[in-house]
Amino acid sequence: MKSLKLLLRFLTVGGLVLLLLIPLMMIRGTVQDRQRYRAQAVERVSQSMAGPQQVVGPLRVVPWRETRQVTETDAGGKPVLRAQVVEGYLLQTPKTLHASGGMLPDTRRIGLYSVRTFEWKANVEAAFDAFALAPVPGREYGEPYLVLGLADVRGLVGTPDLKVDNRALALESGTRAMTDRLAGVHANLPHVAGEALPASHVSAHFRLTGTQSLGISPVADNNTITLGSSWPHPLFAGRFLPSKRTIGASGFNAEWEISAMASAAQAQLEKGEGMLTRIGPATSERYGQDESLTTAIDSIQVSLVDPVDVYTQADRASKYGVLFVILTFVGFGLFELIKRLPIHPLQYLLVGLALAIFFLLLLSLSEHIDFWKAYVVSAVACIGLQFVYLSGVLRSWGRAGGFAVMLTALYGVLYSLLVSEDNALLMGSLLLFGILAAIMWITRKVDWYELGTSLR
Repeated sequence: MKSLKLLLRFLTVGGLVLLLLIPLMMIRGTVQDRQRYRAQAVERVSQSMAGPQQVVGPLRVVPWRETRQVTETDAGGKPVLRAQVVEGYLLQTPKTLHASGGMLPDTRRIGLYSVRTFEWKANVEAAFDAFALAPVPGREYGEPYLVLGLADVRGLVGTPDLKVDNRALALESGTRAMTDRLAGVHANLPHVAGEALPASHVSAHFRLTGTQSLGISPVADNNTITLGSSWPHPLFAGRFLPSKRTIGASGFNAEWEISAMASAAQAQLEKGEGMLTRIGPATSERYGQDESLTTAIDSIQVSLVDPVDVYTQADRASKYGVLFVILTFVGFGLFELIKRLPIHPLQYLLVGLALAIFFLLLLSLSEHIDFWKAYVVSAVACIGLQFVYLSGVLRSWGRAGGFAVMLTALYGVLYSLLVSEDNALLMGSLLLFGILAAIMWITRKVDWYELGTSLR
């Protein structure tokens, strides 16, 4: 029966730990709610300004119209010869593509939430080889045009400057025959319909705004892309990492050199070529409607990210809440058993709630001040509160000070885990091993049966 008293005490403390999971889970739910609110803020900025941008092209497009004679079966089962009109287009990618320009960072605020935006001052140069039009019986080629695919055309600022062989061309909205596959703009080429396209040089200068990320598709045989910005925290994503890059406090510069042999962009363009087929004067069917190339085609991608995501950090910190509670309760248990200090379960619960409130303070303060400052303020407030309270529970300022030192060490280790993401698992494993070793060392000579008889 005396041993059952000790077991009952451990079960009571374990029940309190499970009870404290409720406020800890509620705090984690609050963190996730704030993350969703921030995602909604990003969406609002994208809807009112422009979303993540991706550039595809320039591309030369030659529309064609072809009349075919097909045999069909009428309602009576007799073969009938009908004329079928098919419309499509030929697509030519550049021989070389040079894209460069600086990304000017900016911030839009929606309530408490900051959304990273940018303005790209684009300089795009593309060279095209001569393009012969294959003679096909019944096919007529139309007037060629140039297409520049953009994920969100609303991001264009002012009037773009487009020249073909040093001749200025006017851009118009839409991509004509490629509407089902690409959003963007186009310009009619000064060329006689039906004739082969000569080799030409295209230059485009424009300003493009967007939210969070910029992607550029390497559609040419040889692609050179150079991007720079004063923002010192870029995230390079997409299918290709830069071949050269420099990142410092003053910003970054990155360069990509990509050939068609390393990229599937051209094959993806050819594979997804759309076609509009009309049978008779009134009916039509569409074929080859793939998803938008602005999300499917190979590209490089640069995002201007915040170095410290307060919600991610707060969520990671809250995952260690149970560990904080367990370690504190273990320390209480050792004091209670070894020093014969009776501690009521309600006192355990109050200390556990004080530990849990730290994570809520951290979340709320980090939305207004730097994360490390919010961490220090929250830690000092909670440690101070528990120091004063434990001086009465443990009946000694010295013992309370010892617990305060222990909590300070725990908060320090937790912050190290948060800022050292690559080594978080290793550091956490070593921490748990060290704590277990310390507990085993302290209690190695404890007579648990004797302690059980002394419990009241």
